[in-house]
Amino acid sequence: MIQRKQPRSAFVAALDDVFEAFGPIRAKRMFGGYGIYCEDLMFALVSDDVLYLKSDEAMARELAARDLEPFEYTRQGKRMQMSYYTAPAEIFDDPDEAQRWAKRAYAAALRARKC
Repeated sequence: MIQRKQPRSAFVAALDDVFEAFGPIRAKRMFGGYGIYCEDLMFALVSDDVLYLKSDEAMARELAARDLEPFEYTRQGKRMQMSYYTAPAEIFDDPDEAQRWAKRAYAAALRARKC
């Protein structure tokens, strides 16, 4: 029997338009969600149709101050937090804001990769 790939969610498909000014992105299925990549570097993730951006310490403080939540999951009964925060809502309506936040998330991912 041939296994067929699951189609991307409509939310994930719409991210191509959201990040058009930033550049081409690719979504890769992972752990029930999607990793969002630019040039083979994951700078965002989607879980339950919520977009999370890769964050460094300064960006995480800024997003937390805006009451945006970190991405968390449960592993062996413990809550685990990753360095991804909910994306600001304005990126879905403003291509300049989408590009600005994507660049920041991509830069954070680059810095994390070098560690």
